[in-house]
Amino acid sequence: MKHLRAEQAALVSIHDVMPETLGAVQACLDECYRQDVRRVHLLVVPGRGWSAAQLQQLRTWVSEGCVLAGHGWLHHCEAIDRPYHRLHSALMSRNVAEHLALDAEGIAALMKRCHDWFAIKQLPQPCLYVPPAWALGCIGRRRLRATGFEFVETVRGVNELRAEQWKLGPLLGYEADTPLRSRVLSTWNRANRRAAVLHGTVRIGIHPHDLELPLGEELRCDLAQCQPITLQEVFAAPVVQALRQPESR
Repeated sequence: MKHLRAEQAALVSIHDVMPETLGAVQACLDECYRQDVRRVHLLVVPGRGWSAAQLQQLRTWVSEGCVLAGHGWLHHCEAIDRPYHRLHSALMSRNVAEHLALDAEGIAALMKRCHDWFAIKQLPQPCLYVPPAWALGCIGRRRLRATGFEFVETVRGVNELRAEQWKLGPLLGYEADTPLRSRVLSTWNRANRRAAVLHGTVRIGIHPHDLELPLGEELRCDLAQCQPITLQEVFAAPVVQALRQPESR
Protein backbone atom coordinates (compact mmCIF):
# COMPACT_ATOMS: atom_id res chain seq x y z
CA MET A 1 0.00 0.00 0.00
CA LYS A 2 1.37 3.38 -0.99
CA HIS A 3 -0.59 5.25 1.68
CA LEU A 4 -2.65 4.37 4.73
CA ARG A 5 -6.29 3.46 4.32
CA ALA A 6 -8.78 6.17 5.30
CA GLU A 7 -9.42 6.61 9.03
CA GLN A 8 -6.58 4.26 9.97
CA ALA A 9 -6.14 4.34 13.76
CA ALA A 10 -2.64 5.65 14.47
CA LEU A 11 -0.41 6.52 17.40
CA VAL A 12 1.48 9.59 16.19
CA SER A 13 4.78 10.71 17.72
CA ILE A 14 7.49 13.27 16.96
CA HIS A 15 10.96 12.15 18.01
CA ASP A 16 14.09 14.06 19.04
CA VAL A 17 12.37 17.02 20.70
CA MET A 18 15.28 19.07 22.04
CA PRO A 19 16.30 22.73 22.12
CA GLU A 20 17.99 22.66 18.71
CA THR A 21 15.01 21.03 16.94
CA LEU A 22 12.08 23.06 18.30
CA GLY A 23 11.58 25.04 15.10
CA ALA A 24 11.44 21.86 13.01
CA VAL A 25 9.16 20.22 15.57
CA GLN A 26 6.78 23.16 15.26
CA ALA A 27 6.74 22.71 11.48
CA CYS A 28 5.83 19.04 11.96
CA LEU A 29 3.08 19.97 14.41
CA ASP A 30 1.75 22.59 12.00
CA GLU A 31 1.40 19.86 9.37
CA CYS A 32 -0.27 17.54 11.89
CA TYR A 33 -2.72 20.28 12.85
CA ARG A 34 -3.49 20.99 9.18
CA GLN A 35 -4.51 17.35 8.89
CA ASP A 36 -6.53 17.58 12.15
CA VAL A 37 -4.03 15.33 13.96
CA ARG A 38 -3.79 16.77 17.46
CA ARG A 39 -3.08 13.77 19.67
CA VAL A 40 0.67 13.82 19.16
CA HIS A 41 3.30 12.38 21.51
CA LEU A 42 6.40 14.57 21.75
CA LEU A 43 9.50 12.51 22.55
CA VAL A 44 11.60 14.83 24.70
CA VAL A 45 15.39 14.52 25.22
CA PRO A 46 15.94 16.03 28.69
CA GLY A 47 19.71 16.35 28.99
CA ARG A 48 20.35 18.95 26.30
CA GLY A 49 20.37 22.23 28.25
CA TRP A 50 16.82 23.59 28.14
CA SER A 51 16.17 27.30 28.66
CA ALA A 52 13.12 28.66 30.48
CA ALA A 53 11.61 29.81 27.17
CA GLN A 54 12.13 26.39 25.60
CA LEU A 55 10.49 24.66 28.57
CA GLN A 56 7.57 27.05 28.19
CA GLN A 57 7.25 25.98 24.56
CA LEU A 58 6.76 22.39 25.77
CA ARG A 59 4.01 23.61 28.11
CA THR A 60 2.34 25.44 25.22
CA TRP A 61 2.32 22.29 23.14
CA VAL A 62 0.81 20.36 26.04
CA SER A 63 -1.95 22.98 26.26
CA GLU A 64 -2.66 22.33 22.55
CA GLY A 65 -3.25 18.64 23.22
CA CYS A 66 0.21 17.13 22.82
CA VAL A 67 1.50 14.49 25.24
CA LEU A 68 5.09 14.47 26.49
CA ALA A 69 7.16 11.27 26.49
CA GLY A 70 10.71 10.44 27.55
CA HIS A 71 13.35 9.82 24.88
CA GLY A 72 16.75 8.95 26.31
CA TRP A 73 18.92 11.51 28.07
CA LEU A 74 21.44 12.97 25.59
CA HIS A 75 20.43 11.12 22.38
CA HIS A 76 24.14 10.67 21.73
CA CYS A 77 26.81 8.03 22.39
CA GLU A 78 30.38 9.04 23.18
CA ALA A 79 31.67 5.51 22.52
CA ILE A 80 30.40 2.58 20.43
CA ASP A 81 32.39 -0.42 21.62
CA ARG A 82 30.22 -3.54 21.67
CA PRO A 83 29.90 -5.62 18.45
CA TYR A 84 26.08 -5.47 18.36
CA HIS A 85 26.15 -1.73 19.03
CA ARG A 86 28.61 -1.22 16.16
CA LEU A 87 26.37 -3.20 13.81
CA HIS A 88 23.22 -1.39 14.96
CA SER A 89 24.99 1.96 14.54
CA ALA A 90 26.12 1.12 11.01
CA LEU A 91 22.74 -0.17 9.84
CA MET A 92 20.26 2.02 11.70
CA SER A 93 21.10 4.25 14.64
CA ARG A 94 24.43 5.93 13.88
CA ASN A 95 25.55 7.42 17.23
CA VAL A 96 22.19 7.97 18.98
CA ALA A 97 21.35 4.55 20.53
CA GLU A 98 22.73 5.45 23.95
CA HIS A 99 21.11 2.46 25.68
CA LEU A 100 23.32 0.06 23.73
CA ALA A 101 26.43 1.48 25.39
CA LEU A 102 25.05 0.68 28.89
CA ASP A 103 24.37 -2.35 31.06
CA ALA A 104 20.99 -2.97 32.70
CA GLU A 105 21.81 -0.86 35.74
CA GLY A 106 22.96 2.05 33.57
CA ILE A 107 19.84 1.86 31.39
CA ALA A 108 17.56 1.87 34.43
CA ALA A 109 19.40 4.86 35.92
CA LEU A 110 19.16 6.80 32.64
CA MET A 111 15.42 6.12 32.35
CA LYS A 112 14.78 7.08 35.98
CA ARG A 113 16.73 10.33 35.52
CA CYS A 114 14.71 11.04 32.37
CA HIS A 115 11.40 10.41 34.15
CA ASP A 116 12.28 12.58 37.16
CA TRP A 117 13.43 15.51 34.99
CA PHE A 118 9.87 16.34 33.94
CA ALA A 119 8.68 16.88 37.51
CA ILE A 120 11.80 18.91 38.34
CA LYS A 121 11.02 21.20 35.39
CA GLN A 122 7.32 21.39 36.37
CA LEU A 123 6.18 19.50 33.28
CA PRO A 124 3.62 16.69 33.14
CA GLN A 125 5.39 13.45 34.02
CA PRO A 126 5.27 11.06 31.05
CA CYS A 127 3.87 7.54 31.08
CA LEU A 128 5.62 6.58 27.80
CA TYR A 129 9.32 6.06 27.22
CA VAL A 130 10.86 5.53 23.77
CA PRO A 131 14.61 4.77 23.71
CA PRO A 132 16.59 6.57 21.00
CA ALA A 133 16.43 4.57 17.74
CA TRP A 134 13.87 2.34 19.53
CA ALA A 135 16.91 0.43 20.92
CA LEU A 136 16.06 -0.54 24.50
CA GLY A 137 19.14 -2.64 25.23
CA CYS A 138 19.40 -5.48 27.72
CA ILE A 139 17.18 -4.76 30.71
CA GLY A 140 14.61 -6.88 32.52
CA ARG A 141 10.98 -6.08 33.23
CA ARG A 142 11.37 -5.53 36.97
CA ARG A 143 14.01 -2.87 36.41
CA LEU A 144 11.83 -1.23 33.77
CA ARG A 145 8.87 -1.01 36.14
CA ALA A 146 11.08 0.74 38.72
CA THR A 147 11.87 3.63 36.35
CA GLY A 148 8.45 5.27 36.77
CA PHE A 149 7.26 4.72 33.20
CA GLU A 150 4.11 2.72 32.41
CA PHE A 151 4.79 2.06 28.71
CA VAL A 152 7.99 1.43 26.73
CA GLU A 153 8.05 1.48 22.93
CA THR A 154 10.52 -0.44 20.76
CA VAL A 155 10.54 -1.37 17.08
CA ARG A 156 8.40 -4.38 17.94
CA GLY A 157 5.61 -2.42 19.60
CA VAL A 158 4.51 -0.84 22.87
CA ASN A 159 4.99 -2.72 26.13
CA GLU A 160 2.52 -2.03 28.95
CA LEU A 161 4.80 -2.86 31.88
CA ARG A 162 2.22 -3.51 34.60
CA ALA A 163 0.05 -5.85 32.55
CA GLU A 164 3.08 -7.36 30.78
CA GLN A 165 1.62 -7.15 27.29
CA TRP A 166 2.72 -5.87 23.91
CA LYS A 167 0.61 -4.14 21.26
CA LEU A 168 0.99 -2.10 18.09
CA GLY A 169 3.42 -3.92 15.87
CA PRO A 170 3.32 -1.90 12.58
CA LEU A 171 5.60 1.15 12.51
CA LEU A 172 6.03 3.79 9.79
CA GLY A 173 9.17 5.92 9.50
CA TYR A 174 10.27 8.68 7.13
CA GLU A 175 13.84 9.67 8.11
CA ALA A 176 15.16 8.98 4.60
CA ASP A 177 18.25 11.19 4.53
CA THR A 178 20.18 8.96 2.08
CA PRO A 179 19.06 7.18 -1.12
CA LEU A 180 19.54 3.79 0.57
CA ARG A 181 17.42 4.76 3.55
CA SER A 182 14.75 6.10 1.22
CA ARG A 183 14.48 2.77 -0.61
CA VAL A 184 14.54 0.70 2.58
CA LEU A 185 11.97 2.84 4.39
CA SER A 186 9.61 2.95 1.41
CA THR A 187 9.61 -0.85 1.28
CA TRP A 188 9.26 -1.08 5.08
CA ASN A 189 6.35 1.36 5.11
CA ARG A 190 4.44 -0.42 2.36
CA ALA A 191 4.65 -3.69 4.29
CA ASN A 192 3.60 -2.06 7.55
CA ARG A 193 0.62 -0.25 6.00
CA ARG A 194 -0.67 -3.63 4.89
CA ALA A 195 0.00 -5.06 8.34
CA ALA A 196 -1.90 -2.15 9.92
CA VAL A 197 -5.10 -3.31 8.24
CA LEU A 198 -4.83 -6.61 10.13
CA HIS A 199 -3.59 -5.15 13.43
CA GLY A 200 -6.16 -2.34 13.47
CA THR A 201 -3.57 0.25 14.53
CA VAL A 202 -0.26 1.65 13.30
CA ARG A 203 2.50 3.85 14.72
CA ILE A 204 3.64 6.93 12.80
CA GLY A 205 7.13 7.94 13.95
CA ILE A 206 8.11 11.42 12.75
CA HIS A 207 11.57 12.97 13.03
CA PRO A 208 11.88 16.76 13.03
CA HIS A 209 13.17 17.20 9.47
CA ASP A 210 11.17 14.44 7.78
CA LEU A 211 8.94 16.84 5.88
CA GLU A 212 12.01 18.18 4.05
CA LEU A 213 13.27 14.71 3.07
CA PRO A 214 12.32 12.51 0.07
CA LEU A 215 9.52 10.74 1.97
CA GLY A 216 7.96 14.00 3.17
CA GLU A 217 5.01 13.72 0.79
CA GLU A 218 4.45 10.14 1.91
CA LEU A 219 4.28 11.39 5.49
CA ARG A 220 1.77 14.11 4.58
CA CYS A 221 -0.48 11.58 2.86
CA ASP A 222 -0.34 9.18 5.81
CA LEU A 223 -1.25 11.98 8.23
CA ALA A 224 -4.20 12.93 6.00
CA GLN A 225 -5.54 9.37 6.18
CA CYS A 226 -5.00 8.54 9.85
CA GLN A 227 -7.27 8.81 12.88
CA PRO A 228 -5.07 9.63 15.90
CA ILE A 229 -5.53 7.62 19.11
CA THR A 230 -4.00 7.55 22.58
CA LEU A 231 -2.05 4.81 24.33
CA GLN A 232 -4.97 4.18 26.63
CA GLU A 233 -7.25 3.63 23.62
CA VAL A 234 -4.70 1.31 22.08
CA PHE A 235 -4.64 -0.99 25.09
CA ALA A 236 -8.41 -0.86 25.52
CA ALA A 237 -8.98 -1.97 21.92
CA PRO A 238 -9.77 -5.70 21.63
CA VAL A 239 -8.93 -5.80 17.92
CA VAL A 240 -5.19 -5.67 18.59
CA GLN A 241 -3.56 -8.91 19.65
CA ALA A 242 -1.63 -8.72 22.93
CA LEU A 243 1.48 -10.83 23.45
CA ARG A 244 2.63 -11.88 26.89
CA GLN A 245 6.26 -12.50 27.71
CA PRO A 246 7.84 -14.31 30.67
CA GLU A 247 9.25 -12.30 33.56
CA SER A 248 12.99 -11.65 33.37
CA ARG A 249 15.53 -10.31 35.80
